[in-house]
Amino acid sequence: MIEVRNLEKIYQRGDGTPVPALRDITFSIASGEFVTIRGKSGSGKSSLLNILGCLDTPTGGTYLLGGEDVSGYDDMQRSRVRNDRIGFVFQSFNLLPRTTALENVEVPALYGDHTVDRNKAIALLTRVGLGERADHFVTELSGGEQQRVAIARALMNDPPVLLADEPTGNLDSAAGDAVMDLLTQLHKEGRTILVVTHDEATAAHAERELLIADGTIASDKLQPPGGSARVVA
Repeated sequence: MIEVRNLEKIYQRGDGTPVPALRDITFSIASGEFVTIRGKSGSGKSSLLNILGCLDTPTGGTYLLGGEDVSGYDDMQRSRVRNDRIGFVFQSFNLLPRTTALENVEVPALYGDHTVDRNKAIALLTRVGLGERADHFVTELSGGEQQRVAIARALMNDPPVLLADEPTGNLDSAAGDAVMDLLTQLHKEGRTILVVTHDEATAAHAERELLIADGTIASDKLQPPGGSARVVA
């Protein structure tokens, strides 16, 4: 599903000095895997997230999404890929405040060639336990409820990949656990899920963890339920 080879990202300071953010990043994620990318602030995980989410392009190396090389795509091409193939869940939810939960879930279908299917949007809200809150405005929902609306929205166009950026960062522990349990259920249904986090407890929900430090992959380990972690060859 995701294949990254020798990925690099270099930024330029105002004086032209190069600042390497990612160096020789190589890994692959199979369809149906649940993976976390964990790292401290400044480790390079945000730069990697932006590339994996087709929000940015690498300076070097290749990124294949479902066998399609998206490494050098322009803004319009990346926008098409984002809308069709990636469902996003953000730390700050990124919901439209003056609209209802249902209207927020429908938003992805308004772009591209998708048709708004209200029944599908209602079914997705029901799936995340918010069917009875469909007509409530975002400001009337708790943080945990808003994040579940965001997950339903991410599923609206049936993307093959869910990309969650610190999905529990603005939630208390109970709401955070509920969100991670929901992502775990979606994974068990066969969805490919990638969670970017700095939190060990959040990372522990996944079956595999990529640890990034100083712009490189420091470790790649499997985390089988009830078993000890082991390094991926």
